[in-house]
Amino acid sequence: ANQGLYNGFLAAGLAWGLSAGADGYPIKVFFLGCVIIAGIFGAATVGRKILWVQAVPAALALAAVCAGNS
Repeated sequence: ANQGLYNGFLAAGLAWGLSAGADGYPIKVFFLGCVIIAGIFGAATVGRKILWVQAVPAALALAAVCAGNS
């Protein structure tokens, strides 16, 4: 249940960043960073698969957000 709640907050933060348009850039960067950190932590404490399922897609999304902001 805790993991579902955590993921819900992250999704809400990313939705907030997306709904803010160009002004939401720092919000998106922050929440994607949180997802990456959580994925790395999960990979270290639970299983490596979490790195590929959670952290890598978030890192790719962060790269796309940063590329789109330049």
